[in-house]
Amino acid sequence: MRILVTGSTDGIGLKTAQELQQLGHDVVFHARSEERGQQIQGRPEVLVADFGDLEQVRAMGRSAGAFDVVVHNAGIGGQAERAETKDGIERTFQVNVLAPYILTALMPRPQRLIYLTSGLESVGVANLADLQYKTRVWNGMQCYSDSKLHDVALAFAVARRWPEVYSNAVDPGWIRTKLGGPNATDDLPEGAETQVWLATADGDALVTGKYFKRKTELTPNPAAHDVEFQDGLLRACAELTGVTL
Repeated sequence: MRILVTGSTDGIGLKTAQELQQLGHDVVFHARSEERGQQIQGRPEVLVADFGDLEQVRAMGRSAGAFDVVVHNAGIGGQAERAETKDGIERTFQVNVLAPYILTALMPRPQRLIYLTSGLESVGVANLADLQYKTRVWNGMQCYSDSKLHDVALAFAVARRWPEVYSNAVDPGWIRTKLGGPNATDDLPEGAETQVWLATADGDALVTGKYFKRKTELTPNPAAHDVEFQDGLLRACAELTGVTL
């Protein structure tokens, strides 16, 4: 299979891409810059786009081509202070939510879509009135948690609208990476195993609209299943990006 893994220059994304390669799949990596892409060992095919720049994301979506599987792994953690991208959008929301939304909308539909979330989605707040923390008091960790709830809602919305596509969300766990930090409880292979399984396996992996951790289905934040919230999130993403799912 031909598989794209976003944010695959290090951490969970790199491990996921490498394990998929070892299984014999044609894996395309993604980097936010040419320099980072050139640092990947083995010189694989690399798509370059900075997810903090919407035009670069749109260009990647239009030119990337078709894949059997797309793993939406790229993301950033909670920010100490609220910051906006060059597009005038709060950075966490743009990188973690708008970028995978754009790629989903613009790329040819794959057979399988996998969106990385976090266990913190359970405390995410479904606030369509202020997705970018323009009026709420800034809390970087809460903003991150919200974005991970949004990722689950996006996975479920795609599953509902595109029944021919297997679309699921994955909590990789608290993994010892640059993002997870040295005190994290889980090793890197554990952070990649569920994505690799959903990307390649048959049987129990051929499901849609589910939320997994360690190949086990979990119950997500109830807001993720709220169809009104899903549709409201899609409308907001379309308005901010000019791209309709």
